Amino acid sequence: MFRISIPLFVLLMLFFSNGNAQEVGPEKGSLVIVGGGGSGPEILKRFVDLAGGPTAKIVYVPTASGRNEFDPAFIGRISQMFLAHGAAEVVLLHTTDKDEADTDEFIEPLRDATGVWFSGGRQWRIVDAYEKTKTEMAFRDVLKRGGVIGGSSAGATIQGSYLARGDTKTNTIMMGDHEVGFGYMKNTAIDQHLLRRNRQFDLIEVINAKPELLGIGLDEKTAIIVQGDRFEVLGPSYVAIYDHEVLQKSGRFYLLGNGDRFDLKNRKPLRRSNQYNELPLPAEFKNDK
Repeated sequence: MFRISIPLFVLLMLFFSNGNAQEVGPEKGSLVIVGGGGSGPEILKRFVDLAGGPTAKIVYVPTASGRNEFDPAFIGRISQMFLAHGAAEVVLLHTTDKDEADTDEFIEPLRDATGVWFSGGRQWRIVDAYEKTKTEMAFRDVLKRGGVIGGSSAGATIQGSYLARGDTKTNTIMMGDHEVGFGYMKNTAIDQHLLRRNRQFDLIEVINAKPELLGIGLDEKTAIIVQGDRFEVLGPSYVAIYDHEVLQKSGRFYLLGNGDRFDLKNRKPLRRSNQYNELPLPAEFKNDK
């Protein structure tokens, strides 16, 4: 019998250096996070492709909208939105009853889903319907199988760990009565409709109160595609980054545009050129003399 002795420190290094472990983004699968105002064909095509293209089975969750009835015309429009970009099947899944959301029957469409899309509306409605239910677990299982979770507006914010604009009274309160999102991106707060609704300064309140968070603000028709601990910007407008360390030094957020990338683990922006180069951050303010 042969015995191989492996030093304890080597075992510890192997244990703690799992190459697949992610600090912010999902360990498996992808996220498509859109700032509202509609999702252009390039964004929808990327979502469907990540869900498997011609074999993609999409589950559309309209719960944030506040509607309880969805007529055939609405369902047809939603289905066509994904089918036109190559998906094989689209299923609408909705309830406001947490007990129903906690049943095996309700989650049946999610068992073999390759993509989930959360609609716009109010993000706290998604929490009230699905938090800590079998449905929430089934959403997460889509990622674990290598699928994709996407969403626009409220469907973007729910993907962060902190639920910005989660107050049930009004969407102008940044830190309200619902503060916990589904956390597909850890230690993040996500805002939407950024420039279109003049919201570009609003996330500063959240990051000042919770400096451990990374704030991500997305303008309309613009998305980030998240895989592991990196994302890429896709769309015609901008994504704003709110990093407490940068805010402390310069008082500023900064913007990323189409094709720019971001290292979530190290909080480093990368600007597209022939290669991806680190983007200079805002300089410190200097007092004029």
